[in-house]
Amino acid sequence: MKRPLLSGTVSVLAVLICAMWQIPAYGAEKTVIELWSEVKAPPVSELKGFRADPKTTALLILDIEERTTTMTRRPRAVATVPAIAKLLARAREKGMPVVFSTTPKARPEEILDQVAPLRDEPVVSSSVDKFFMTDLEEILKAKKIESVIIVGTAAEGAVLHTATAAAMRGFSVIVPVDGISSSELYAEQYVCWHLLNAPGSRNRVLLTSTGMITMGIAD
Repeated sequence: MKRPLLSGTVSVLAVLICAMWQIPAYGAEKTVIELWSEVKAPPVSELKGFRADPKTTALLILDIEERTTTMTRRPRAVATVPAIAKLLARAREKGMPVVFSTTPKARPEEILDQVAPLRDEPVVSSSVDKFFMTDLEEILKAKKIESVIIVGTAAEGAVLHTATAAAMRGFSVIVPVDGISSSELYAEQYVCWHLLNAPGSRNRVLLTSTGMITMGIAD
């Protein structure tokens, strides 16, 4: 005789829990795939200015090469090259360290001419995480770098994974949104949300634009 009372109590508790967590009771047991069409984009991420100290900040230019940055494969990557080139010129003018990367199948000579490394600028080669099996961390630590500005392609590949790896190593990470790209616009949006909200990066990532970055006392 007591079981119906217990069952009713559990049902009431379930409704109260759903109300507390703002979970619709009808959708609590559905997967994200089933609810895919109901997902709404989060609020637009806020861009913030950043003043870079050239002595403790490095610019990382990831995978802007012949294989990845083409009008047929990734036109949005091509569109970022002028902004990246201007940022690179400013960084060099201020004496900021610059590190480049390539995908595993590419050679440094395949980095696009507009953002090609100088002889004394290091180039690392790896898959999506440019710290993995490279000396990137040692390069940055040797120069006493505390913050990294990350640009490149793909947003959901090299940018996301290298930014997360940098954050987890204690670096402050600055990502200019006009310097990252993907073949899918959704990927760029997701990466911005992920970097600002995921446990591995949310406390160390700042979204900005190349024009909102100043270097040194006067830039």
